[in-house]
Amino acid sequence: MALTQETELATIRMNFDNSYARLPGKFYARVNPTHVEGPQIVKLNTALADFLGMDSAALNSPEGAAIFSGNRVADGSEPLAMAYAGHQFGGFSPRLGDGRANLIGEVVARDGVRYDLHLKGSGPTPFSRNGDGRATLSAVLREYIVSEAMFALGVPTTRALAAVATGEPVVRETLQPGAVLTRVAKSHLRVGSFQYFLAQGDTEAIRTLADYAIARHYPEAVESTKKYRAFLDGVIARQAKLVAQWLMLGFIHGVMNTDNTSISGETIDYGPCAFMEAYDPEKVFSSIDRQGRYAYSNQPHAMHWNLARLAEALLPLLVEEEGSDDAGMASAYAAMEGFGVHFEAARIAGLRQKLGLTMQDKGDTALADDLLKRMAENNADFTLTFRRLCDAAAGTDGDEAVRLLFTEPRSFDAWAVQWRARLAKEPASTDQRAAQMRLANPLFIPRNHLVEAALKAASDRNDLQPFEDLISVLAHPYDEQHGKERYAVPARAEETVTATFCGT
Repeated sequence: MALTQETELATIRMNFDNSYARLPGKFYARVNPTHVEGPQIVKLNTALADFLGMDSAALNSPEGAAIFSGNRVADGSEPLAMAYAGHQFGGFSPRLGDGRANLIGEVVARDGVRYDLHLKGSGPTPFSRNGDGRATLSAVLREYIVSEAMFALGVPTTRALAAVATGEPVVRETLQPGAVLTRVAKSHLRVGSFQYFLAQGDTEAIRTLADYAIARHYPEAVESTKKYRAFLDGVIARQAKLVAQWLMLGFIHGVMNTDNTSISGETIDYGPCAFMEAYDPEKVFSSIDRQGRYAYSNQPHAMHWNLARLAEALLPLLVEEEGSDDAGMASAYAAMEGFGVHFEAARIAGLRQKLGLTMQDKGDTALADDLLKRMAENNADFTLTFRRLCDAAAGTDGDEAVRLLFTEPRSFDAWAVQWRARLAKEPASTDQRAAQMRLANPLFIPRNHLVEAALKAASDRNDLQPFEDLISVLAHPYDEQHGKERYAVPARAEETVTATFCGT
């Protein structure tokens, strides 16, 4: 039986300071999470809890389970479901909102930054659109694994604070165990948050939301004479860099809808996401992305499109700043042109790091793209190719391990001649270069077959050890880990995962 009476529970202080809840009521619906039968903590991220200034030992308790399942509203919490709209695979929905999520509050962490605490799978809200508002244990643990892996890889991301089993089944294709995820983000503002009010023609609400986002995420924009343009420029720059980081890791988001595009520049909503193994620029994993809209190589274009929707929402404010419709439109177009500049700069900088290049040469982009082309033609594993290049950079003795990844090894040999000629221009020693490259090329990623095996063990057998082992390895993705070699190996044919699912 779940503990629900406060008299049975010690008091946990979470020091909430809820700025979003102080906005006008049109920005959210006040609603408490739905009670569940038997909440139990499956995993508590103690390091993150400590960073947020919380008592991790106190949270790892029946009271912690009650708070993170939604059974108890903690002191200072003001639960609400955020309002937003969004383009989903190109089709606009004017009212999406937190259909199965609940913003329970905000805390200021040890770094002085404000963070949201957001329950996912905490029951229906006024935005649920006939959904059950729940999440499966499998979906919750997937988001825990991948979001924490992304954090360890150095990518801006939401993070997982707690996974709590509800003790209740969830109906999907079959009955599955239910769970609630507590995720942490610098905020859950999205492009769709602005679209919600654009669809209503509510310019003052857009202004209020923009001012809030500027104060929270882009305070430097206040110093600009055109703060809304500065705000738009800031979001564009962060998102361009973010997508470039995804590409450097072979990551495919899967559902890059405008409601999944954050204003803070963090990766958000890990549904049918995946890391590809054999390099394929057209690779798609999401079972619902039947047209490949969010395929690996399409992600920069998709993000540009999403940010254009933000520019549309901010256009009334840009027009006011510029003094005319034409000038406001020109400002929006100029901001959007910045995306390609930021993205290409971040992409080639990332590729240089991966190839051991510290100086700039006009042929670097062509050299990197030639390697990627050869990898695609030869089904070379994305992660291992770059990781083994670290050893090849230290000497030709390392070449054989890379060659083995190519169906036609001579294709790599031809490229390596060009690469070594380029490396000869670099000042670093071979050992220094190899060490630097290992900081840009992970050995361990959340390989899909390992993720699926961990989720299946947890859901089918209540066996969490594969999950624990996997997140332990992924916490140190750039380090050699003795005895963990199997986590770096691509899937065998019978283990290959060809599709992933969002879990809603």
